[in-house]
Amino acid sequence: MAADSQSGLALDQLSAALSGMLSDGDDPYAPLPGDAADAEGAAPEEADGASGDTGEDACEISPRSILEAMLFVGLPNREGLAAQQVAALMRGVRPAEVDALVRELNETYERRGCPYVIVSQGEGYRMGLRPEFHRLRDKFFGRTRQARLSQAAIEVLAAVAYHEPVTSDEVAQLRGTASGAVLSQLVRRQLLRIERDESKPRRARYYTTDRFLQLFGLSSLADLPRGHELEPG
Repeated sequence: MAADSQSGLALDQLSAALSGMLSDGDDPYAPLPGDAADAEGAAPEEADGASGDTGEDACEISPRSILEAMLFVGLPNREGLAAQQVAALMRGVRPAEVDALVRELNETYERRGCPYVIVSQGEGYRMGLRPEFHRLRDKFFGRTRQARLSQAAIEVLAAVAYHEPVTSDEVAQLRGTASGAVLSQLVRRQLLRIERDESKPRRARYYTTDRFLQLFGLSSLADLPRGHELEPG
């Protein structure tokens, strides 16, 4: 189990921190991606009518506009689009150049006062709304997310997020009760993933996923509330 600055905090404090962040996330029990008929999100390769359009507002087909189109389409599982994936779909663009393209697009959006922005998610990027438009999003979809995760699921997610990688036994020790069934459920919902080490016998260790980060509105685990933010004043 990874040692960190959270070891002196009670699990209920860490769980409460995660629970309080759920209102900005997505529904963890919504139908998983892959069932929709439009599950294929490929990069645009054609620009119908673009070659003959010389109007002032014509969209130029460039690495920047293609990246923007990719991000608007997004991946079927709504995870972040990694720089390596972008570069693989665009000729002449290296993964290292994608970050600069993202910065240019975000500068353009800010200059134009657009309601959307490109946000980091895990090791990739996705389109998102600016914070001032989150309330509009919640009104559109309804605020039904906070009750979707049980207290047991929140505790398990907190145990993994603040101590990963962890085994099932380590999670049970942190919670004081067996947690295998909850861990399996969270793996099925793609909020946790399993990796097996090289020991004999090989032990399963649990990690959070990009879907977990998206649910809690995090760019990375570094954005989790730290010890000084959780201690009572």
